[in-house]
Amino acid sequence: MGNPFPAMNPYLEQPELWHQVHNRLIVAIADDLTPQIAPKYRVSIEERVYTSVDDILLIGIADVAVANHNTTDTSTTLTAAKLIKPSKVKVPIPEKVTERFLEVRATQSQEVVAVIEILSPKNKRSKEGRAAYENKRQKILASATNLVKIDLLRQGESMPVLGAIATDYSILVSRSYNRPDADLYTFDLKNPIPVFPVPLRQGEPEPIVDLQRLLNEIYERARFDLAIDYLQPLKIVRRRSQPQASPEEEAWVREVLQRI
Repeated sequence: MGNPFPAMNPYLEQPELWHQVHNRLIVAIADDLTPQIAPKYRVSIEERVYTSVDDILLIGIADVAVANHNTTDTSTTLTAAKLIKPSKVKVPIPEKVTERFLEVRATQSQEVVAVIEILSPKNKRSKEGRAAYENKRQKILASATNLVKIDLLRQGESMPVLGAIATDYSILVSRSYNRPDADLYTFDLKNPIPVFPVPLRQGEPEPIVDLQRLLNEIYERARFDLAIDYLQPLKIVRRRSQPQASPEEEAWVREVLQRI
Protein backbone atom coordinates (compact mmCIF):
# COMPACT_ATOMS: atom_id res chain seq x y z
CA MET A 1 0.00 0.00 0.00
CA GLY A 2 1.24 3.48 -0.84
CA ASN A 3 1.24 6.59 1.31
CA PRO A 4 -2.46 7.43 1.78
CA PHE A 5 -1.71 11.10 2.40
CA PRO A 6 -1.05 13.55 -0.46
CA ALA A 7 1.84 15.13 1.45
CA MET A 8 3.72 14.29 4.63
CA ASN A 9 2.22 11.31 6.43
CA PRO A 10 1.69 12.51 10.02
CA TYR A 11 1.75 8.95 11.37
CA LEU A 12 5.41 8.73 10.35
CA GLU A 13 6.22 11.34 12.99
CA GLN A 14 5.61 8.80 15.75
CA PRO A 15 8.78 8.30 17.84
CA GLU A 16 8.87 4.54 17.23
CA LEU A 17 8.97 5.10 13.46
CA TRP A 18 10.72 8.40 12.94
CA HIS A 19 14.31 7.12 13.26
CA GLN A 20 13.59 4.65 10.45
CA VAL A 21 12.05 7.37 8.29
CA HIS A 22 15.00 9.67 9.00
CA ASN A 23 17.65 7.10 8.09
CA ARG A 24 15.88 5.94 4.94
CA LEU A 25 15.31 9.52 3.74
CA ILE A 26 18.99 10.36 4.27
CA VAL A 27 20.05 7.45 2.05
CA ALA A 28 17.32 8.18 -0.52
CA ILE A 29 18.39 11.82 -0.89
CA ALA A 30 22.04 10.80 -1.23
CA ASP A 31 21.19 8.24 -3.92
CA ASP A 32 18.98 10.73 -5.77
CA LEU A 33 21.56 13.54 -5.69
CA THR A 34 24.62 11.55 -6.71
CA PRO A 35 23.85 11.07 -10.42
CA GLN A 36 22.95 14.77 -10.68
CA ILE A 37 26.28 16.06 -9.34
CA ALA A 38 28.86 13.35 -10.11
CA PRO A 39 31.72 13.26 -10.95
CA LYS A 40 32.51 16.82 -9.81
CA TYR A 41 30.80 16.27 -6.45
CA ARG A 42 29.89 13.32 -4.28
CA VAL A 43 27.48 12.88 -1.36
CA SER A 44 28.82 11.66 1.96
CA ILE A 45 26.68 10.30 4.82
CA GLU A 46 28.09 11.63 8.08
CA GLU A 47 27.20 11.16 11.75
CA ARG A 48 26.91 13.43 14.76
CA VAL A 49 27.17 11.61 18.09
CA TYR A 50 26.37 13.00 21.53
CA THR A 51 24.96 11.92 24.88
CA SER A 52 21.45 12.96 25.79
CA VAL A 53 19.25 12.55 28.85
CA ASP A 54 15.72 11.68 27.86
CA ASP A 55 13.06 14.24 28.72
CA ILE A 56 11.54 12.47 31.71
CA LEU A 57 9.69 14.38 34.38
CA LEU A 58 11.04 13.29 37.74
CA ILE A 59 8.35 12.47 40.27
CA GLY A 60 9.31 13.01 43.88
CA ILE A 61 8.58 10.45 46.54
CA ALA A 62 6.81 11.83 49.58
CA ASP A 63 8.86 11.63 52.76
CA VAL A 64 7.87 8.82 55.11
CA ALA A 65 6.48 10.24 58.33
CA VAL A 66 9.01 10.10 61.17
CA ALA A 67 7.83 8.13 64.18
CA ASN A 68 7.32 9.93 67.47
CA HIS A 69 10.46 9.35 69.54
CA ASN A 70 8.41 9.50 72.74
CA THR A 71 6.52 6.36 71.89
CA THR A 72 7.50 3.23 73.72
CA ASP A 73 6.03 0.76 71.20
CA THR A 74 8.87 0.89 68.64
CA SER A 75 8.06 -2.56 67.26
CA THR A 76 4.63 -1.37 66.10
CA THR A 77 6.15 1.71 64.45
CA LEU A 78 8.78 -0.32 62.60
CA THR A 79 6.18 -2.79 61.42
CA ALA A 80 4.01 0.01 60.10
CA ALA A 81 6.97 1.59 58.35
CA LYS A 82 7.78 -1.68 56.61
CA LEU A 83 4.24 -1.89 55.27
CA ILE A 84 4.50 1.45 53.49
CA LYS A 85 4.74 0.84 49.74
CA PRO A 86 7.16 2.95 47.69
CA SER A 87 5.99 4.95 44.68
CA LYS A 88 7.07 3.81 41.24
CA VAL A 89 9.08 6.53 39.51
CA LYS A 90 11.42 6.97 36.57
CA VAL A 91 14.93 8.36 36.48
CA PRO A 92 16.54 9.92 33.40
CA ILE A 93 18.91 7.54 31.64
CA PRO A 94 21.75 8.98 29.53
CA GLU A 95 21.70 7.58 26.02
CA LYS A 96 24.10 7.75 23.11
CA VAL A 97 22.45 9.51 20.18
CA THR A 98 23.64 9.14 16.59
CA GLU A 99 22.20 11.53 14.01
CA ARG A 100 22.99 11.20 10.32
CA PHE A 101 23.27 14.07 7.86
CA LEU A 102 24.62 14.62 4.36
CA GLU A 103 27.64 16.50 3.10
CA VAL A 104 28.12 17.39 -0.56
CA ARG A 105 31.88 17.37 -1.17
CA ALA A 106 34.04 18.44 -4.08
CA THR A 107 35.63 15.27 -5.45
CA GLN A 108 39.16 16.62 -5.87
CA SER A 109 39.55 19.00 -2.92
CA GLN A 110 37.12 17.25 -0.50
CA GLU A 111 35.74 20.70 0.33
CA VAL A 112 32.26 20.57 1.87
CA VAL A 113 30.08 22.79 -0.32
CA ALA A 114 26.70 21.91 1.20
CA VAL A 115 25.22 20.26 4.29
CA ILE A 116 21.75 18.69 4.27
CA GLU A 117 20.07 18.11 7.64
CA ILE A 118 16.78 16.39 8.48
CA LEU A 119 15.76 17.51 11.95
CA SER A 120 15.12 14.89 14.62
CA PRO A 121 12.84 15.28 17.66
CA LYS A 122 15.87 15.79 19.93
CA ASN A 123 17.07 18.69 17.76
CA LYS A 124 13.85 20.49 18.58
CA ARG A 125 13.20 19.31 22.13
CA SER A 126 16.05 18.07 24.29
CA LYS A 127 18.74 20.40 25.59
CA GLU A 128 21.65 18.30 24.38
CA GLY A 129 20.16 17.54 20.98
CA ARG A 130 19.19 21.12 20.28
CA ALA A 131 22.56 22.44 21.46
CA ALA A 132 24.44 19.93 19.28
CA TYR A 133 22.47 20.94 16.21
CA GLU A 134 22.59 24.69 16.90
CA ASN A 135 26.38 24.59 17.37
CA LYS A 136 26.75 22.84 14.02
CA ARG A 137 24.28 25.23 12.39
CA GLN A 138 26.10 28.33 13.63
CA LYS A 139 29.42 27.04 12.30
CA ILE A 140 27.89 26.38 8.90
CA LEU A 141 26.19 29.78 8.70
CA ALA A 142 29.50 31.46 9.54
CA SER A 143 31.31 29.54 6.80
CA ALA A 144 31.27 29.30 3.00
CA THR A 145 29.16 26.13 3.18
CA ASN A 146 25.57 26.05 1.95
CA LEU A 147 22.88 24.69 4.27
CA VAL A 148 19.65 22.82 3.60
CA LYS A 149 17.46 22.15 6.67
CA ILE A 150 14.44 19.86 6.33
CA ASP A 151 11.83 19.97 9.09
CA LEU A 152 9.13 17.28 8.80
CA LEU A 153 8.17 17.33 12.48
CA ARG A 154 5.38 19.45 13.91
CA GLN A 155 6.39 18.86 17.52
CA GLY A 156 9.05 20.89 19.27
CA GLU A 157 10.34 24.41 18.85
CA SER A 158 11.31 25.63 15.40
CA MET A 159 14.82 26.86 14.75
CA PRO A 160 15.05 30.67 14.74
CA VAL A 161 14.52 32.15 11.28
CA LEU A 162 13.74 35.85 10.92
CA GLY A 163 10.53 36.55 9.01
CA ALA A 164 9.27 32.95 9.08
CA ILE A 165 5.55 32.32 9.39
CA ALA A 166 4.02 29.61 11.58
CA THR A 167 3.65 26.45 9.53
CA ASP A 168 3.49 22.67 9.89
CA TYR A 169 6.63 21.85 7.93
CA SER A 170 9.44 23.73 6.22
CA ILE A 171 12.61 23.43 4.14
CA LEU A 172 15.30 26.11 4.51
CA VAL A 173 17.82 26.65 1.71
CA SER A 174 20.64 28.96 2.77
CA ARG A 175 23.21 29.82 0.10
CA SER A 176 26.48 30.96 1.63
CA TYR A 177 26.93 33.75 -0.92
CA ASN A 178 23.45 35.20 -0.25
CA ARG A 179 23.46 35.29 3.55
CA PRO A 180 21.69 36.49 5.58
CA ASP A 181 19.00 36.06 2.89
CA ALA A 182 17.68 32.53 2.46
CA ASP A 183 14.76 30.68 0.87
CA LEU A 184 12.13 29.07 3.09
CA TYR A 185 9.69 26.57 1.60
CA THR A 186 6.65 26.13 3.86
CA PHE A 187 3.83 23.60 3.57
CA ASP A 188 1.15 22.01 5.70
CA LEU A 189 -0.47 18.63 6.15
CA LYS A 190 -2.64 18.97 3.04
CA ASN A 191 -0.08 20.27 0.54
CA PRO A 192 2.62 18.12 -1.11
CA ILE A 193 6.22 18.64 -0.09
CA PRO A 194 7.73 21.13 -2.55
CA VAL A 195 10.77 20.25 -4.62
CA PHE A 196 13.85 22.20 -3.58
CA PRO A 197 17.35 22.92 -4.94
CA VAL A 198 20.65 22.02 -3.32
CA PRO A 199 23.08 24.92 -3.80
CA LEU A 200 26.64 24.20 -4.87
CA ARG A 201 29.18 26.86 -5.82
CA GLN A 202 27.88 30.23 -6.96
CA GLY A 203 26.84 30.21 -10.60
CA GLU A 204 26.63 26.42 -10.89
CA PRO A 205 23.37 24.62 -11.81
CA GLU A 206 21.58 23.40 -8.69
CA PRO A 207 20.34 19.79 -8.50
CA ILE A 208 16.70 19.36 -7.52
CA VAL A 209 15.35 17.06 -4.80
CA ASP A 210 11.76 15.81 -5.10
CA LEU A 211 11.30 14.92 -1.45
CA GLN A 212 7.63 13.97 -1.82
CA ARG A 213 8.52 11.32 -4.38
CA LEU A 214 11.35 9.99 -2.22
CA LEU A 215 9.12 9.85 0.86
CA ASN A 216 6.44 7.94 -1.03
CA GLU A 217 9.02 5.50 -2.39
CA ILE A 218 10.56 4.67 0.98
CA TYR A 219 7.05 4.33 2.46
CA GLU A 220 6.37 1.52 -0.01
CA ARG A 221 9.82 -0.10 0.15
CA ALA A 222 9.83 -0.13 3.96
CA ARG A 223 6.18 -1.29 4.09
CA PHE A 224 5.39 1.31 6.71
CA ASP A 225 1.72 0.50 6.11
CA LEU A 226 2.37 -2.71 8.08
CA ALA A 227 3.85 -0.76 11.00
CA ILE A 228 1.09 1.85 11.29
CA ASP A 229 -2.30 1.24 12.89
CA TYR A 230 -4.52 3.68 11.05
CA LEU A 231 -7.45 2.66 13.24
CA GLN A 232 -5.82 4.54 16.09
CA PRO A 233 -6.73 8.24 16.21
CA LEU A 234 -3.97 10.63 15.25
CA LYS A 235 -3.02 13.13 17.91
CA ILE A 236 -2.05 16.22 15.98
CA VAL A 237 0.29 18.15 18.23
CA ARG A 238 1.41 21.59 17.17
CA ARG A 239 4.38 23.61 18.28
CA ARG A 240 3.87 25.85 21.25
CA SER A 241 3.59 28.92 19.04
CA GLN A 242 0.77 27.37 17.01
CA PRO A 243 -2.83 26.50 17.89
CA GLN A 244 -3.98 22.93 18.32
CA ALA A 245 -5.40 21.11 15.32
CA SER A 246 -8.75 22.44 14.21
CA PRO A 247 -11.85 20.23 13.95
CA GLU A 248 -11.67 20.74 10.17
CA GLU A 249 -8.13 19.33 10.05
CA GLU A 250 -9.06 16.35 12.21
CA ALA A 251 -12.06 15.70 9.96
CA TRP A 252 -9.80 15.87 6.90
CA VAL A 253 -7.44 13.24 8.37
CA ARG A 254 -10.40 10.93 9.05
CA GLU A 255 -11.67 11.48 5.49
CA VAL A 256 -8.28 10.52 4.03
CA LEU A 257 -8.09 7.34 6.12
CA GLN A 258 -11.61 6.29 5.13
CA ARG A 259 -10.35 5.87 1.56
CA ILE A 260 -7.84 3.18 2.57
